[in-house]
Amino acid sequence: MCVSTAPAEFTGTTLYAGRQTHPEHGLIHVLGYQNTAVNHADGPNAMLLHLPAVGMTPQNFVSVGQHADILSRMVEAVRPPVASDEADDGMAWMGYDEPPAVHVFEHDVYTVVLAQDPTLVPAALAQVPFHKRPVLSPELFAFYAEHYPDHAIAVCCFDNAQARHAKPLLVWYEPLDADELWLPALDCHTGSAPDLDARVPTDHWLLFGSDEAPADWGVPVSYGPKLRHALERYLPGRVVGTYCDEPLPNGDFVLRHDDLLAGRLDAVRRVGPAASRP
Repeated sequence: MCVSTAPAEFTGTTLYAGRQTHPEHGLIHVLGYQNTAVNHADGPNAMLLHLPAVGMTPQNFVSVGQHADILSRMVEAVRPPVASDEADDGMAWMGYDEPPAVHVFEHDVYTVVLAQDPTLVPAALAQVPFHKRPVLSPELFAFYAEHYPDHAIAVCCFDNAQARHAKPLLVWYEPLDADELWLPALDCHTGSAPDLDARVPTDHWLLFGSDEAPADWGVPVSYGPKLRHALERYLPGRVVGTYCDEPLPNGDFVLRHDDLLAGRLDAVRRVGPAASRP
């Protein structure tokens, strides 16, 4: 369900990928990510997300504020009905002439280390507060450098007390390929490099949206009252989605935008790092 820097259990993962034209940032992709984490390490831990993104900074992480249920509302919108007999405002990264190679910042319960080059993460860990500073495996970051050299990597550090209280992560970015919607789902919960030959269990809601979809496409989502306009600009008005709970080859989920608009969720592909460079 994701990659961690030490033993952990992650369940109930919800992933959202959307494409839209933002009034400030232009054509962007948006990732929504949430799960339930149980830390099995003696100390701090972190989950790792890799994104096919250009020039990310802390401003790409959007605060959901009091709307911690945005992804669960998407799930409720697409969840099949039960039969009767059954039971923060981001600013454009272009404002930086030369974005720093590594950013360390606070976001919700996490201290995030964000880097375009995974090999720079271990040295930046000294900037993470001690109570949230995990022990990193050099093998793990060598894996990302080898297999996902074009991807940004976000290391979301948390301590034991915070593991169960995280709000959804909502991240916008300029994609490497605007026509491929990516859901990072590479799986390894031991702190070591993922086994790319393994079949892994899944427990995922896969959600997709696009502001180019026709008015009768998908199902509408109600986010409740008082949704900030700045947050609303990153969220879809309508979504499609499916639940996945079968063992699959280790990797990510990918869907082409034209297949999304056509409602072809059966075109979602499970891909390994050989397909990580658009």
